[in-house]
Amino acid sequence: MENLTVIAYAIYLPIAVGLTYYVAFVLFKNSIVYMNDIFEGRPDVAKATNNLFRIGFYLLNLGFALYILEIYLHKATVQGLIEQLSYKIGGFSIYLGVMLFLNMFLFFRGKRIAKQRKTVPPPIQ
Repeated sequence: MENLTVIAYAIYLPIAVGLTYYVAFVLFKNSIVYMNDIFEGRPDVAKATNNLFRIGFYLLNLGFALYILEIYLHKATVQGLIEQLSYKIGGFSIYLGVMLFLNMFLFFRGKRIAKQRKTVPPPIQ
């Protein structure tokens, strides 16, 4: 039973880290476009903000992956191992998807607010 649990950890951890890396890479490679639009004329601020979002994304998601790491094999069989891994990896994938869409929402919201600021005329003094 202990050997199967160690095998489960050895499979789960690289998959969780790899999924997190891949999602973060794609998300933040493409989100720089939104950041540049939000921080128009200040590419250094856009890049720095994008990097801070990326670090936060990694910390939240890797932290959650480690937080849910504990694997209980109710059946000390390969079938039990596969079932528990599918539960853990599936649940983590759903969580990553939610985080992806939350980040996209924040980027779109920031872009909308930046666009509104451009269209609102300055107050008359």
